[in-house]
Amino acid sequence: MPAAVLKKEALRVGFLGLGLMGSRLAQRLHRSGWSVQAWNRSAEPRQKASQDGIAIAESATGLMAGSDAVLSCLADDAAVRSVYLGNQSILQAAKPGTILVEMSTISPELSQQIHRQAAERGVFMLDAPIAGSTPAVEAGTITLLVGGDRDIFNQCTPLFESIAKQWFLIGPAGSGIRMKLVVNLLLGVEMLAIAESISLGQRLGIEREVLLDVLPKTAVAPPAFLGKFGKIKNSDYSPEFPLRLMSKDLNLVLAAATSTATESSVMSAAQKIFASATKTNGDLDLCAIAPFVEGWNTPGGNLTP
Repeated sequence: MPAAVLKKEALRVGFLGLGLMGSRLAQRLHRSGWSVQAWNRSAEPRQKASQDGIAIAESATGLMAGSDAVLSCLADDAAVRSVYLGNQSILQAAKPGTILVEMSTISPELSQQIHRQAAERGVFMLDAPIAGSTPAVEAGTITLLVGGDRDIFNQCTPLFESIAKQWFLIGPAGSGIRMKLVVNLLLGVEMLAIAESISLGQRLGIEREVLLDVLPKTAVAPPAFLGKFGKIKNSDYSPEFPLRLMSKDLNLVLAAATSTATESSVMSAAQKIFASATKTNGDLDLCAIAPFVEGWNTPGGNLTP
């Protein structure tokens, strides 16, 4: 078993994936004093991380071979499968006893597959997807939803303390990603409800600025969305959590509902609307669903922000 607690002064930390979330997570670990090296498939994020003082590994397998614990934050099933299960996968390069903290939002089936192959190689794995977007990563206020062994979960506490406000062990392997799908179903449906509320309010003759000033001050406004009202008001759709990732996650949610024979009327509607918005505006922020819905509800209106 690994040491009782991970020691900052002795641990070599690898980080895979330097996208919107991963780059900020790696930077927090670096600034917190961990010895971090990173890797990313495309060159530009690697160059940016290097300029910020983070060591860059020559390859994903090289990073794995030179790390005691590896965190990964990748875009989707395809990226995770390629890194973990493809030719020259990182699992093949991992030393027995290495800890993996896989933070991507992926299908439960793929998560379980990686857990099994990691265990076969004597590697300890946690699935630990993130609840929170880029501002929360920068502030260190994300929540980690973790599946895996309790001892490994407890040993990773010093790492979690450097990047998150709270972390929960949901259950055994794969439980974290299942909980993330539940959370992101609520996220997508609530964001869509806000968008439709704004659209209805305007069609009822309420000024848009008044709507967006008053709605976040009411008791029904979810705290996680308070910042989105300001972004919508200012037509600021710079990505904190892109529409394409919300759409991808709702696809995973719908697949999970289908596999468990769960009633899916609300999630199906949300999935279709986000998929439609993503076709032309996928890199915009989640809150760009608001002008999409506004255009949708305007006769002859534009369906894009």
